Amino acid sequence: MAEKFNRATFTRNFLKNITRIKNPDEMLEDAKSDGLDKTLGVWDLIILGVGAIIGSGIFAVVGIAAAGDGSALGAGPALVVSMIIAAVACIFSALCYSEFATMIPVAGGAYTYTFATLGEFAAWMVGWVLMLEYAIGFIAVACAWSNHFMQFLSGFENVLPSWLVHPPVWLTNDVFTVSGMLAQNPDLSVPTIFGIPICINIPAIIIVLLMTAILVKGTKDSAKMAGIMVFIKLAVIALFVIAGAFFVRPENWTPFAPNGVEGIFAGAFLIFFAYIGFDALATAAEECKNPQKDLPIGIIGSLIVTTIVYVLVALVLTGMVNTSNPVPVDFLKAPMAYCMMLAKQNWAAGLISIGSLAGLTSVLLVLEMAATRILFAMSRDHFISQRFQKIHPKYKTPVRLTWTVGILAVVGILTLNLNVAAELCNYGTFTSFIIVCVAVLILRHTDPNRERPFKVPFSPVTPILGILCCGGLMVYKSMQSSSSALLFPVWLGVGAIIYLLYGFIRNRDNENKLHRELVHGYTSENSESK
Repeated sequence: MAEKFNRATFTRNFLKNITRIKNPDEMLEDAKSDGLDKTLGVWDLIILGVGAIIGSGIFAVVGIAAAGDGSALGAGPALVVSMIIAAVACIFSALCYSEFATMIPVAGGAYTYTFATLGEFAAWMVGWVLMLEYAIGFIAVACAWSNHFMQFLSGFENVLPSWLVHPPVWLTNDVFTVSGMLAQNPDLSVPTIFGIPICINIPAIIIVLLMTAILVKGTKDSAKMAGIMVFIKLAVIALFVIAGAFFVRPENWTPFAPNGVEGIFAGAFLIFFAYIGFDALATAAEECKNPQKDLPIGIIGSLIVTTIVYVLVALVLTGMVNTSNPVPVDFLKAPMAYCMMLAKQNWAAGLISIGSLAGLTSVLLVLEMAATRILFAMSRDHFISQRFQKIHPKYKTPVRLTWTVGILAVVGILTLNLNVAAELCNYGTFTSFIIVCVAVLILRHTDPNRERPFKVPFSPVTPILGILCCGGLMVYKSMQSSSSALLFPVWLGVGAIIYLLYGFIRNRDNENKLHRELVHGYTSENSESK
């Protein structure tokens, strides 16, 4: 029988309440009663995984990782080694995700796994942290999409109207970017209120609303959309590898590691973020037709595909440009497009711009899907309003929650400092990876007899290596001077306050409700028997 609480607030059982674990069997039962439509197969998962991983990282970060910038050393041609190191670091966490996703195939990902091992408060905090990785990451990528889209339009300067190719800056940028522009050029024409620029990033808002509408139509349709985007960007990357191979100069590969081991690991740290996204597949476990078999293949398969793609790009990139010497800024911003222009292949550079847009579009789709599925699981557990549990009668998707995430993303586009938000996303990613590795170790101890269709090999060594890799990268990042290193603890503190003032009380109210229903049912049965 559910325990009765006289008040829905802090009690002498407070510690027991916040460490209350939700049994995996209960999670599976909840998923059966009000679950999402099961439409995803193994190829859908691989497409979504590749769609989430291959994005702005391979089209931008790879240049900085190879040549370095003012704040980090470059790996040079040893970028290939950096990529393999980053992939291995991800594999440890990916194996842990696979074990949980097949054992508890319900929506929520790391949030759900934490609830099954560390308890209520830890689950809320992980869900809160995951909003950094997915929801705020979704906003940051939408603004990056806007920048790439405007760069793409600039190539049609002599074809399209000038107002479309070169619109006012306040219609295509966020308020913080425009404020920086005004500091450099006070004569820039920008409307203001009380000295604050009014900015409406129209391309970013349009793509957010479009992705939201596609997700409402169904996960299967979203996977088809992601499949088209994945095909385009892989075709463009293949074009770069094949066409660029004819312009490779082997002498550019020497010295192989101009900055030694330090440069290789600095490159691995940067490239690690180009692999993030495979964990989003775990949040869609409830929508898989055969999660026990397909999810591990989808998660590990997407990592293998992207590693092969990344290594091929790195070989051609460092073979076309001598990354041991200083490189132009254009190489750091758009390395593949720069290499094609250097080789006088402007037509290929234009196609690469299309590929970068496709890559960012697929990332947007998966990030928003992951954010809504985590919030759906949190709503099921009474951390947020159960009104968000509403499923569309035709499309079988959480329609109300999906539109809420989309609208909040639009608000974020108008108000957030995107540079700081993007850095905070990294902390959210590291934290979730570490928690999942810890959770595997805990559940192996507390529930050793539970059926595990996929088991992490070489446990506990593999989870421990995952904790050490992600923890080491997190410490490395926090040692650098950055406002995000200070804001992450603030984000955690705000999350704890919200839980204490809302989530904790809501859960106790729900337990009181269950208690009353059980007592009432028990009394009615006694009356009838008499």
